[in-house]
Amino acid sequence: MLKPLHIGPYRIENPLFVAPMAGVTDKPFRILCKSLGAGHAVSEMLASNTALYARKKSLFRADFDGEITPISAQIAGADPAMMIEASKFQLGKGAQIIDINMGCPAKKVCKRLAGSALLADLDQVKRILDEVVAGVDAPVTLKTRLGYEEGSENILKVAQIAEQAGIAALAIHGRTRDQFYTGDARYELIREVKQQVSMPIIVNGDIDSPQKAAEVLKLTGADGIMVGRAAQGAPWIFGQIAAYLESGELVPDPDLAQMHQILLGHLQALYAHYGEYSGCRIARKHIAWYTGGLPDSNRFRAAMYELETTAEQFQFVDEFFEGLTYA
Repeated sequence: MLKPLHIGPYRIENPLFVAPMAGVTDKPFRILCKSLGAGHAVSEMLASNTALYARKKSLFRADFDGEITPISAQIAGADPAMMIEASKFQLGKGAQIIDINMGCPAKKVCKRLAGSALLADLDQVKRILDEVVAGVDAPVTLKTRLGYEEGSENILKVAQIAEQAGIAALAIHGRTRDQFYTGDARYELIREVKQQVSMPIIVNGDIDSPQKAAEVLKLTGADGIMVGRAAQGAPWIFGQIAAYLESGELVPDPDLAQMHQILLGHLQALYAHYGEYSGCRIARKHIAWYTGGLPDSNRFRAAMYELETTAEQFQFVDEFFEGLTYA
């Protein structure tokens, strides 16, 4: 049974979260996932370096116009003052909840001592969480990992620091920073965190089916689930998980005709959001994810990558699915 949870004053009716993923969880994707069963979504991270605000990419990441509320915006950084300014920037753009990234394992983030690199310095973790929570007039959540290195997991200490700072909810990916996305996510420490703190705990990592979602919820006792990579090209997974947790019903994947319409709608939203040049190029990875495993998809994708306009791309996708549906 799905139970609602609160992040500050905001009630999340359905505790199925879309994980923040750079280059993926833009506004079109967040809106689509919410329309197909997700209860909440966290934006792509915005670096706290104020020099980045003028970049076109950063402005896209701070576009929340028309999004289903409550709106959660993620920031990344290592300097509390800059992170407070980044938070205020996001709130000024329409965000209602600020999420701090201490989970990203990417080298370009960690080399700035941000993301999961912070887990190697608990004093800095405390400083950032204390100052951002105190300096921002909005609920603040935290996304993190089990620790920096396998064998030196410190998530229990991080969770205690977070709760003392006033973090409104904690999402935990079941790997350490040095594991990146290799091996299997581990959930036992997340269960221990849930038993020791009172704030909502969201479990993340390797949740790729309704059955896995139910298993992980039972094992950890978490208040919610966060799905990332499994939603790429399959945003309907949230509705499938919700149905299974509520009634035990296994909802099948959309048929070709339904997938066709979902993808075309997603493409139209991407084109409207990014414009002609970027819209066409950003759509390519989504098209590849949706069509993976379909008949003749390798040839289709190779040809699709060569197209340079949104009109050509849209027509090519449309004709591909028409051919499959009515073959």
